[in-house]
Formats: sequence, structure tokens, C-alpha cells
Amino acid sequence: MARANSAAGKGHRPDYFLLALVFVLVVFGLAMLASASSDLGKTKFNDSYYYLKHQIYFGLSLGVAGFAAGYFIFYKRLKKIALPLLLLSVGALAMVFTRFGLELQNATRWVKIGPLSFQPAEIVKLTFIIYLAAWLSNTQIKRAGNFFEGFVPFMLTSAVIAGLLLAQPATSTVVILLATALVVYALSGAKKRYIAAAVCIAALCIAFIIYVTPYRKARILGFLSPQNNASTQNYQITQAKTAIGSGGLFGKGYGQSVTKASSLPAPIDDSIFAVIGEELGFVGAGGLAVLFALLAFRMIWLGMKCRDQFGRLLLAGFGSLIAFQSFMNMGAISGLIPLTGVPLPFISYGGTALAIFLTISGVAANVSRYA
Repeated sequence: MARANSAAGKGHRPDYFLLALVFVLVVFGLAMLASASSDLGKTKFNDSYYYLKHQIYFGLSLGVAGFAAGYFIFYKRLKKIALPLLLLSVGALAMVFTRFGLELQNATRWVKIGPLSFQPAEIVKLTFIIYLAAWLSNTQIKRAGNFFEGFVPFMLTSAVIAGLLLAQPATSTVVILLATALVVYALSGAKKRYIAAAVCIAALCIAFIIYVTPYRKARILGFLSPQNNASTQNYQITQAKTAIGSGGLFGKGYGQSVTKASSLPAPIDDSIFAVIGEELGFVGAGGLAVLFALLAFRMIWLGMKCRDQFGRLLLAGFGSLIAFQSFMNMGAISGLIPLTGVPLPFISYGGTALAIFLTISGVAANVSRYA
């Protein structure tokens, strides 16, 4: 403990560029949520700012607390609690299938305990990265290059988490989490044949699950035939692309979206990027994509400079998570990849997601102080 305290006392200033990017994304997200949710809030609750206030009360407030904890607690202490954190979050994943599970829109992804509801899948994104970084940075056991002590446990742990997520169902989250896990595993020094095997196994399993699940298969087929089922299977993506296209170069102006109140499904969740494209145009939507790219690159770059393996893997995992998730949301709504159901980090409505990404940012800033 004395050594940890001593090391923690030698910190320097955090990376201000990283902090600035997070601040801009949070402020921008709240501003766009206020616009995207105004008509929906007025219609459902007679309060144009209902969703914005809910995001601030249950997302931003908890996120600021999580950011503070991540920023002020010496990041190496997370190593000692990495396994308990993962077990608790996996236990919460399993709780969605009990009487505490809350089903919304044909998916059971929430846990509701009294007045509190949250998405365990968002929490697992944080805890799984922390666990992998701690597990793979163990100096006494060289797990990365070992088949039975590295590859097999890595695949089994990933399979358990993926199985629980697929049952919710949350296929897109599985893809994001497995891709992030593979980046962390690869950067830990894993052998190329292990990485290739992991990629092949994961791809084959996901492809099989999509093939045998009608609604997943229909979504892929809909993506491959965008001209068909424009009013049914492809309705959301058709409306999203229409909204983005109507924004032109500079957009219709903040708050001036027409589709958010009439034809665009999930304007505050999955489709909020379409509202941004309609109101702020290519310049605004492109600028947001650049912000995500800068934040992800900054975390990974700081990780590569880090002399501590645990800190390096943490930052690489966090940066990869933000890169994969932001791309999957924006790419899906733009029609580049099949439609997904993942929130846009820092932007989409969802208290758990905002709180977790702010906590991730706090830990990343802490690593930049000490590593």
C-alpha cells in the first residue's frame, strides 16, 4: 500500500486535450438531446425538456461522480478489484433474466430495482476492459503467449459474457465488446495464431447465430437489399438516410429537424446522429465524427506512450471501445453497415451509457497523470 501511495503521489498534470474532447462531447450531446427530444417530451409528458432533465439527473450526475472516482483514485488500485467488479457486472447481466429484468421493445436489457433501472451491458464494457488489462498485465504469469493459461481462459470468459448478451438480445454490443477485447489481447503480446483463431471462432459463432435467428437474418438481408421493404424492415434506416440527406452541407439549423417529430424512429437513441445530420448538416455530423476519432486516437496514443502495461492496455481498450461503438452507431444510421441498436457515446439518451463513458474518461485521465 505504501508503494502504491508513493507512486500515486508522483502524478503530473492530466492530458488536457483528452479532457477538452470529453467536455465538448458531453456538452454537445446534451445540446443535441435537448433538440432531438423536445417534441417527444412535449407529446408524452407535456415537458419539452423531460428527457434532457432525466439525462442530467440520472446520467450526468452519476457520470460526474464516476469521472471523479476514476480521476482521483490511483488507477493501479483497480487491479485488485478487477475480478470482483467483473463478477458483479456479469451477475447483473444474469439478473435481467430474473424478476428484476425489465423488458422494453422486445428486449430484456434492463435491471429494475425499486425506482432504479440500469443496463448491465453498459457496465460490463467498463469492467471487462479493466479485468482483461489487469489479467493480461500480470508480471508473474505470461498469459498472452500461453495457450492454456491465456488463450483458453480468454475465450471462455468472452464466451460467457457474449452468451448472456446474445440472450438479451444485444448482438451489436457483443460485436463491440469482442472486438475491443481482441485489441487488448493482441496488444498484450498474444501470438498471431491465437489472435487469428479468436477472430475466426468469434466470426463463425456470430454468423451462425445470425443465420439461425430470423430477426437477425432479416436485418442483414434488409441491409443487402435496401431498396426492398422500405416501409417495414428498412423503415428506420430509410428515414434516417432521408433526414441526413435533407441536411445538406450546413443543415436546417439547430432545433429545426422535421423528421424527429414525424417519421424518424428512436430520434433520441439509435437515430440521434440522423437528427444531427439534418440540423447541422455534413459539417456538423462530420465534425462530430472527427471528435470521436480524436478522442479514440488520443487514448490509444497515450496508451502507447505508457510505460506501465496495465495502463497501456486500459487506454487501448477504452480508445478502441469508443472507436468501435461510435462507428457502429454512425455507420449504421448512415447505411454503411447493418442497423444496430447501440447508443452513440456521450450523445444518445441513456443514463447508464453516459455514466459509464464518463467513468471511462476519468480513469483514462488518471492514467495520463501517472503513467
